[in-house]
Amino acid sequence: MVSMTKYLKGLNSSILVFIALFISVLFSNRITAQERVISTGVPFLLITPDARAAGMGEQGVATSVDAFSQQWNPSKYVFSESKSGFGVSYTPYLSKLVNDIFLANITYFNKNTDRSAWAASLKYFSLGDIVLNDLVAGSIIQQGVERPNELTLDFSYSLLLNTKFSMAVAARFIRSDLKISSDIDASSANTLGVDIAGFYKSDLFDFQNNKARLRLGFNISNIGPRLKYDEGGQKNFIPTNLRIGSGLNVHLDSNNKISFNLEFNKLLVPSPIAVFDENTGEILSYQQPDMSFLSGIPESFNDAPDGLSEELKEITWGLGTEYNFQDSFALRGGYFNESLEKGSRRYFTLGAGFSLNFASIDISYLFSTSKVRNPLENTLRFSITFDLDGSEDAQMDD
Repeated sequence: MVSMTKYLKGLNSSILVFIALFISVLFSNRITAQERVISTGVPFLLITPDARAAGMGEQGVATSVDAFSQQWNPSKYVFSESKSGFGVSYTPYLSKLVNDIFLANITYFNKNTDRSAWAASLKYFSLGDIVLNDLVAGSIIQQGVERPNELTLDFSYSLLLNTKFSMAVAARFIRSDLKISSDIDASSANTLGVDIAGFYKSDLFDFQNNKARLRLGFNISNIGPRLKYDEGGQKNFIPTNLRIGSGLNVHLDSNNKISFNLEFNKLLVPSPIAVFDENTGEILSYQQPDMSFLSGIPESFNDAPDGLSEELKEITWGLGTEYNFQDSFALRGGYFNESLEKGSRRYFTLGAGFSLNFASIDISYLFSTSKVRNPLENTLRFSITFDLDGSEDAQMDD
């Protein structure tokens, strides 16, 4: 349990201070000596919720379909061999420090026709219990317990445009409730986001004396208005993000398959701009520019102060592989890389999956290679998927 003691006559902390505290602690992997790291509101939207994708270097835009495709690329659902599925995942956060901060996710999909599918999901991020105390006449009096949290509720619809290519749109309600009871002017922040995604799946072709299949995917996620926590507060961009990826699935024989995946990510959020001292002309800090989210998307491609070289540093990339035996057992590995000047997230991942007739269990583990501590370092993540129509596990399609 996280404890916060306030020695104030009136317990009246600022919600902005509260948010800054948690963002700095929970996402310390994005804070470096470089001051132009792009930051957004509700960054939990970019945390990988499922163990399968986590085990392959945090990627899933062009991997084979599974129940958690809602997070990565909902247009994959129309290629599912299963007609419907249900997935539940749990990710401990900052597990070395506390035991009540976590990310939970529930996803359901339904392939209602051969050419279309829909899905819905709920993602819940708990920031733990905050114990509020006050100093009264020399004694500490407990004022209550707050449980700040953030959540999203998503719905997607995907359509097969031809035998090899599909597209999808998703709508997302986002709620961030970080206020505490003494913050009179603070309120929960709400906004909406939209995803636009596409997926290509080739026919089998000959590759090095084996059969193989190529997959390509993209997803522009969290396109939506900025959010703020009080009337006088600063508006924060939500993490609008572009994912582009490719995957090659090779059939070694009738029992063994292996896939290789590559994915690139870029936040479609403007780079921070410098704030200067009026007297000395020195840079005091960097802050987000005041513009709409629609203006911010194209601006994000050409606004880095150091030009193209810095724009390229804002792109993260990941490599992942998955070996599958008889659609019943899988081993996974991956690597994620981010520029040292833009957050310095660098780590290897490992994972495994076990499939039964109607369910699959996945686990993953992260090893950080960066000097900056990762809040998911040395943490096991768990996912379980249920094939509701009893068909072959859609996660392991070819």
